[in-house]
Amino acid sequence: MKTYIQLLFILFSIQFSIGQNYNGNQEDINQILKNIKDFSSYVNTGNYEMIGKSYTKDAKIFPQRGDIIIGVENITKYWILPEGVQTKNHKITPNEITIVENTAYDYGYYEGTTVRADGKTSSWKGKYVIVWKKVGDDWKIYMDIWNSI
Repeated sequence: MKTYIQLLFILFSIQFSIGQNYNGNQEDINQILKNIKDFSSYVNTGNYEMIGKSYTKDAKIFPQRGDIIIGVENITKYWILPEGVQTKNHKITPNEITIVENTAYDYGYYEGTTVRADGKTSSWKGKYVIVWKKVGDDWKIYMDIWNSI
């Protein structure tokens, strides 16, 4: 029984020691976390207009395969999926968020599932870095880079 309790203690200690690390004003951290969750919701529902509005006007994305894409209009076009294809279960899990004045960065992991027009599904996951800029009272994505694992 003593060994079992020690094992549980070790497992809980490991779980909390590899948790998220957030640095900065808590209200701003909460806004960025909300925006991350909302972004996944927009991807899951194919709300391309709101995906575009998640970025600054001069934003840049660095997709895994391809050139740097600049500006909201081009970024929005990038996210539009072909007819019959849908992203399901898009999820972003930040490991760290750090805010310095009106700029922030976060990095972590993403995952999701795509359903193709023929009904076949494919799952994917990877790592990412996002640079945020505060625009008015909101935080928007300025740079977004990701690659698969």
